[in-house]
Amino acid sequence: MNENLQEEEKENNNKEKEEKNGEEELDELTKCQKQRDEYLEGWKRAKADFINYQKEEVKRFESILKFANEELIKDLIPVLDSFDLSLSVLETKGLAEKGMYLVRSQLEDILKKRGLEKIKVIGEKFDPAFHETIAEIEAKAEPGIIVEEIEKGYKLNGKVIRAARVKIAK
Repeated sequence: MNENLQEEEKENNNKEKEEKNGEEELDELTKCQKQRDEYLEGWKRAKADFINYQKEEVKRFESILKFANEELIKDLIPVLDSFDLSLSVLETKGLAEKGMYLVRSQLEDILKKRGLEKIKVIGEKFDPAFHETIAEIEAKAEPGIIVEEIEKGYKLNGKVIRAARVKIAK
């Protein structure tokens, strides 16, 4: 009988050990699953961050390309001014030729294709973001209205690269 008790005790001990081992394995499995889930979430966040980074880089490159020619265009604006000045002088002397107007028009068209546009001034309300006041003069217009353009202003793709120099009404 003693032997039976000892065997039963051994079996119970073995069962307890197996249960403990099973519980430990279950705890270990649960820990591994939690760790797996944490790693998966971290990977998903990193992937989303990378996708957002790629989108931001595309926008940045588009912006760089949009304004890459800004210096060249700024250098060509005085050429447009010179054409206007020479044409006005030639017109007063009656020597203006169609070829001069054509060349100026072609140059202006090329710059327009690259995003250059004139800032409208005459009759507009003065806006320091687009205009630079040279003088205030007596005029029939209400105060703050632009009455004369001294130097044309230009925007490149919506960004002011040269403010228009103007005279405004007192």
